[in-house]
Amino acid sequence: MDVYGLLGNPVGHSLSPPMHEAAYDELGLEARYATFEPEADDIEDAIRGADALGIAGLNVTIPFKQAALELVAPEDLATRIGAVNTIDFSGSGPPTGYNTDAIGALRALREHDVALEGEQAVVVGAGGAGRAIAFGLADAGATVAVANRTESTAHDLAAAVPRATGHGLAALEELLADADVLVNATSVGMDADATPVPEDALHEGVAVLDAVYSPLETRLLRDAADAGATTIDGAWMLLYQGVEAFEIWTGRDAPVDVMNEALRSRL
Repeated sequence: MDVYGLLGNPVGHSLSPPMHEAAYDELGLEARYATFEPEADDIEDAIRGADALGIAGLNVTIPFKQAALELVAPEDLATRIGAVNTIDFSGSGPPTGYNTDAIGALRALREHDVALEGEQAVVVGAGGAGRAIAFGLADAGATVAVANRTESTAHDLAAAVPRATGHGLAALEELLADADVLVNATSVGMDADATPVPEDALHEGVAVLDAVYSPLETRLLRDAADAGATTIDGAWMLLYQGVEAFEIWTGRDAPVDVMNEALRSRL
C-alpha cells in the first residue's frame, strides 16, 4: 500500500485527506493519505524519515513550505517561487519538490474558460500564495500587477516576476480599470465579511478568483457577481493543487469530479 500525506503544523483543519482518499477509492488504488504534524525544528528529520520509511509523496503546508525547498531537489517553478508544497519520493535520487499552488490557480481559471495569454492580471497580496500565483500567471503569458498592503514587498516580488509591476493597495481602482483577471491571494474575507478590493473597481469584463475557500462566497465574490464579473471560489484552486499533486505522485489522471465532490461536501 502506498502512503501519501500532509506535512504541516497545524493540519487538523485540512481538507486534503478526504479529497485524496476519494480519488484512491474511485480508481481502486491501494493507498492512504495521512497527516503529519512535526515541530518546527524537526522538518529536516520529518522529510528524511518519510523518505526512509517509504512514504510515496507529501503535501507541505504552513510553516514548512520554504524550509522544504532546501531539503529536496526542487523543480524550476518551485525554485523561482521559493517554496515547495508537494514532494515526490518515487525517484532514485533525492526527493523532488514541486509547487502546485501556482498550477492550482491556473487550472481553476482555465476551468472557467478564463484566457491568460496576453491578458492583464492583478494579484492582491505578495505573500506565499501571491508569489506562487504571480509566477504562474506570468508563465501563462499574462502581464501581472501585484498590489500589496506593504508596497515595498510588492515591488520586491514584481522585480522577480517577468512583466510584473508592484503597487500599494491604493492603486487597485486604477489597476482594475483595464484588468482581465483579478486574484485575491490574501486571507481577507476569511474571518470577517471584508474585502481588499473596492467594490466600485469591479466590472463585467474581469474574472475574479478568491483564494479564500471558507466561506466559499466571500464579500469580494458577491461584489464581483453584482458587477457582472466571472467569479471563481477558492475551493477550485484548492482542488486543482491537489489534483496536480495526485497526478505527479501516481502518473494517473485524477478523478476531478470525485475529488471536487469530496472537497465541497466538507465546506
